[in-house]
Amino acid sequence: MLFHTVAESLLAIGVESSRTKMTQLLAELLSLSSAEEARSISYLALGTLRAPYQGNQFNFAEKSMLKVLSNIYNRSLDDYTAHVKRVGDIGKAVLENPWPFSRSGLTVRDVYQRLEELMAISGVGAQEEKAAFLTDLLKEVDALSASFVIRIILGTMRLGFSDMTLIDALSWMVAGDKSLKGPIEHAYNLSADSGYIAFLLKSKGIEVVKQLEPKLGTPIRPAAAERAESPRAIIERLGPCVAQPKLDGFRLQIHIDKTQSQPRIWFFSRNLLDMSAMFPDLVEALKDVKVTSLIAEGEAIVYDEETQSFLPFQETVKRKRKHDIEAVAESLPLRLFLFDILYLNGESVLSHTHAERRALLEQLFAGYPSATVQVIEERYCATTEELTDYFNEQITHGLEGLVVKRPDAPYQPGKRNFNWIKLKRHEEGHLTDTIDAVIVGYYAGRGKRASFGIGAFLVAVYNKEKDAFETVAKVGTGLTDDEWIAIKKRSDKEAVSEQPHNVICAPELKPDVWVNPSIVVVVRADEITRSPMHMAGRTADQSGLALRFPRFMGYSLDKAPTQATSVKELRELFKLQFVS
Repeated sequence: MLFHTVAESLLAIGVESSRTKMTQLLAELLSLSSAEEARSISYLALGTLRAPYQGNQFNFAEKSMLKVLSNIYNRSLDDYTAHVKRVGDIGKAVLENPWPFSRSGLTVRDVYQRLEELMAISGVGAQEEKAAFLTDLLKEVDALSASFVIRIILGTMRLGFSDMTLIDALSWMVAGDKSLKGPIEHAYNLSADSGYIAFLLKSKGIEVVKQLEPKLGTPIRPAAAERAESPRAIIERLGPCVAQPKLDGFRLQIHIDKTQSQPRIWFFSRNLLDMSAMFPDLVEALKDVKVTSLIAEGEAIVYDEETQSFLPFQETVKRKRKHDIEAVAESLPLRLFLFDILYLNGESVLSHTHAERRALLEQLFAGYPSATVQVIEERYCATTEELTDYFNEQITHGLEGLVVKRPDAPYQPGKRNFNWIKLKRHEEGHLTDTIDAVIVGYYAGRGKRASFGIGAFLVAVYNKEKDAFETVAKVGTGLTDDEWIAIKKRSDKEAVSEQPHNVICAPELKPDVWVNPSIVVVVRADEITRSPMHMAGRTADQSGLALRFPRFMGYSLDKAPTQATSVKELRELFKLQFVS
């Protein structure tokens, strides 16, 4: 398949506002491709070359791209940069001027391989080498193909859909409707690799996809917890249950492989990024685990030995770095509290009950020599009183609350349901929990903030069914002057000239600058209210939901946009805040 054909399809998808039509167009493109092409297209349509956990950084700056294009057009860098600013997007700017090359013979395989080669260039003089390599590639493609090559390299595809739409499209490709979404999504939850799932579907069929099992070194999409308003509500829903302290650290998925001559240990974050190099102290602490293979989950948090207490997340997050890792590990030592096991010695234990998985975990780490690694405490609670007492005990210790679990529940990758329930501090009539929201635009500043260029920003929550972000608040408080400057800088890197297709916003709330939904922030508010303008959770017979007196609390650094607070969660929080 020619890459130009893919570019034409992506162009049509990018201007389509109907989610169903976008899905069908993507399915048609995948139907025409070979298995290997389907793998590549699945990645490229999302603006990547491989699964997220494998890394997708070209490390080629926008300024370097502008230099390449100004040379191709034989224009000065300043002149071409000004042109791009007027158009609003480098990729689109290529389509505004006559492209000096008209070749369109490169296939999907050709372009994909060239992009892999480009990504692999590193070392001294890498930027110059990449610029020369990219120039040669662009000379071999037409304008439309060039625009998408550029957007892929810069990470600015912004077609208005995520992996959930791609999963729907794979179902349409096979069945002509969404009837196979369930098993395809389950396979994706086990592998976190849409390209691999597309390849399997095209080459082996749906039955092989249904039989997919966990694999070491490939992260499993994590299960998530629902919320409840009180211990009583949890006991009424679950009956006798088990509860674990809710820690505020890094949620990590740990993979250990001792089947090879050289053992390997991986750490994957909540949003499936490989953080293995950041935790040499945890690697050392886990090397003596007596397994041949293991996938487990835990929370890593900085622990102060002197005060025997956990440090705030702001301290733990300092461990997320690429440089001076050993020194920071010494000054900010982590403790890893394991709370689940998913795979042991070559076999998946996902279908085992929580009680069975817990027994395996305790048996495996009974008397483990390193205090750095512990199995998290767990308390059996049969009554409301027992659960309340345990909750209050954790609050007294300075923790957020509890995660309460059904003892007979299997582990369900990628699912948020009432097998796990978060119980956090709660006051009647008020929202005391925070919201993870996504910036979708900002408004120009007035008065003092005029100098910042930003006075408030528009945030949204995620609607999984629509694979879209629905507005929930304008945030204008909680930031220092420096933070206003920083958040504008971040937002400008993701600024787009038009409203993204996957952002649902009332015309009255249109921001001065639209922002691609990629920046996740933590917002606190006094309460959730009904809103005549905000779109979160709006239905034909009910107005949307909005945050009252929202304030910026920081960035949610370990969550992808689609892992932000969902519309479903927001509806639950709206109900919970008024329950006594």
